Amino acid sequence: MADVAYVICALNDIQSQRARGFDLAVIDESGEEKNFPIVVVRWGKQVFGYVNSCPHHGNRLDWEREQYLDPTGLRLMCGKHGALFELGTGRCSSGPCRNEHLTPVQLEVIDGDICILGVTLAEDEDEDDESGVEA
Repeated sequence: MADVAYVICALNDIQSQRARGFDLAVIDESGEEKNFPIVVVRWGKQVFGYVNSCPHHGNRLDWEREQYLDPTGLRLMCGKHGALFELGTGRCSSGPCRNEHLTPVQLEVIDGDICILGVTLAEDEDEDDESGVEA
């Protein structure tokens, strides 16, 4: 069975070399709805996604609203402790959780849209099943 891909936003909604956060709701293994905050980084035509949670203490990465990158714009930065994470791998290169990793989120660009795969998003029950794109 093919994974269902849910559109998060258009690729062009995030400028290249920028990051944007999304607060999603997913259905977990027990069928319960739970909060699922993610951060999406765009680098040209590539996108990288991670759960918006620092491995050090679980704090959100954004240090101000929609501020995820360090001052150089080359790494994700935890706003709580200043840990720095590589964009392509999520590995902590500096800080209290050095060599730990952000939890990756499976993203794919489909027809110009950034889509998330590998999760079941919670949706309003009266929405049609056509909101997901078959990948």
